[in-house]
Amino acid sequence: MSNFKIFSTGIVAIALSLATGCTPTTPHDQTTSEAPSAVPVQGTESPSPTASPTASPTTPGQNTPSSSDKQFMTEAAQGGLAEVQLGKLASKRGASNAVKQYGQRMVDDHTPVNNQLKQLAAQKGVTLPTKLNSTNKQVQQRLSKLSGADFDRQYLNQMLQDHEKDVSAFQTEAQQGQDADVKAFAAEKLPTLQSHLQQVRSLVNPGNSTSTSTPSSTSTPTSTP
Repeated sequence: MSNFKIFSTGIVAIALSLATGCTPTTPHDQTTSEAPSAVPVQGTESPSPTASPTASPTTPGQNTPSSSDKQFMTEAAQGGLAEVQLGKLASKRGASNAVKQYGQRMVDDHTPVNNQLKQLAAQKGVTLPTKLNSTNKQVQQRLSKLSGADFDRQYLNQMLQDHEKDVSAFQTEAQQGQDADVKAFAAEKLPTLQSHLQQVRSLVNPGNSTSTSTPSSTSTPTSTP
């Protein structure tokens, strides 16, 4: 019996030692599982703010012309409308064949240019005029009441003033324009306008086209009405 008591107490002691030996491992596991979880959360979010600001500034203003480019397009469209409308008038009411032919040339040359400018404006989001403004309307009404040599003289003088302004505006845009497409449009159409100006000068002052080519720029500001 004494041996059995010793054996049973020994088993109890072993069981107690095993029980106490297992308990320290559980708090150890809790600390290791909690510690790493806080570290990776911030590491994944930090690169994202740097990627977004760099992409946005390049796109928004790329296809938008400057205010001076828009003004050029608007004035060129208004001038083109006037050239076509007054050209139609001249082809019907002109007394001389030269004036009739010049008027028809205005219709033939400016119509495709006006259409090209419309397409360019649509790409740039610029709204162009579709009707004559009050100034050009008054010119049209005044010329429509004239006939014969009087009409020819007034029409040619009007075309001289208009094309001096047009050539100056297209030259400025071709040299100083900020939108590459609008600038290229002005440079492409400038030779045609210079040809129109040269022709109307020769009609207004036959034989004197070379001498009148120099004062053209100075006469532009005085002939604004």
